[in-house]
This record gives sequence, C-alpha cells and structure tokens, in this order.
Amino acid sequence: MKNTPLHFWNDRYGQEEFIYGTQPNIFFKTELDKLKTGSILLPAEGEGRNAVYAAKKEWSVSAFDISQAGKEKAMLLSQQNKVSIDYKVTGVLEYININQFDTIGMCYTHFPANIRKQANQHILKFLKTGGTLIFESFAKAQLKYTSGGPKNEDMLFSIEEIKQEFSGLDFKLLEEKTIKLSEGSLHIGDAQVIRFIGIKN
Repeated sequence: MKNTPLHFWNDRYGQEEFIYGTQPNIFFKTELDKLKTGSILLPAEGEGRNAVYAAKKEWSVSAFDISQAGKEKAMLLSQQNKVSIDYKVTGVLEYININQFDTIGMCYTHFPANIRKQANQHILKFLKTGGTLIFESFAKAQLKYTSGGPKNEDMLFSIEEIKQEFSGLDFKLLEEKTIKLSEGSLHIGDAQVIRFIGIKN
C-alpha cells in the first residue's frame, strides 16, 4: 500500500541523496560529547547520521528503523566512515533486545499518534537505570514553519505530552525553543522543537 509509513520512508530514503545530511544533529552531538562512552540505542535512525557519529566517537551503537532503504544508506555511511553499527529493520513495537543501554538518542522520532505513547514507553525499557535519553523533535507549533516534520498536529509534541509519555525520567533539561535547522535538504530553516535530557529513575 502506497500510503503506509513503510512505503513513505522507503521512498524517501531510496534516493541517492542523504536527505537529512550526513552530519549528526547538533543537539545530539553536543549532549553526547558530554557523556562517558558506552552503549547507545538510536530508534528510527533512518540514514544513520547520528549512529555513525556515535560510532566514530567509539560508542557501541545499536539502531533500528522500519525502512530497509534507510538501513542500506546507514550501512553505506558507516562503511565510508570505517565504523561498525548494529542496525535492525523493525517496527518500534516489534523491536527487542536482551541488552539495556547507557544512552538512547531520539532525534525527530515522530511515531504515528495511535501508538506513540506505547512506542516511547517501549523504548524506555531499553535504557539502564541512571542512563541518559537525548531527545529533539518538533513541537506542535512547527505546523507554522516549512522546515520539516509531520503535518499532523497529533504527531507533534507538547511539553505536557513529553512528561506523560516519558514518565520514569528525571528531566535535567526540558524546553521548547525556536532553532535554525540545516540538516540536508528537508530540515532547513527556522523550526520549533522540544528538547530534553532525561535520566532514568
């Protein structure tokens, strides 16, 4: 079916261009660089820019995405950078791992509204107690900008929704702010985002 999320992302990632660029998200990079190197999980990782950056910094990297085309781009990027990442093709609710991670990085992980809270709680199961979650995604006010993101308000975040969907975290930072994006061809210009750093209780 051509209107499914899987078809959408395979089509988007299936082109030669790295549509969100090959450099890591700035907030993710800044916060990761503050942490002691360990293991990291990157859900909905797409073309692998954050995974490859973490691997270059000697993190043990696991990632997943629904898109096979995304994985292929990520593996190409990892080969170009001579690093190794463990990347699975799976839906978020189907993701399983016997391990827990020191850190989880979520950048623009906008799951369908009907599963989003369940998906975010599922991901939290894989974070160690005391582990860090680095998060940046579009806020509901992003609808007035053209710099990227879902056009469905129910897939965008409010501060209150973050607190509900990521219960079990101690928020060291939680803010909504306007930033200027420059990530490939699809994240360009002013954007309204929510960022947080959460420690698992």
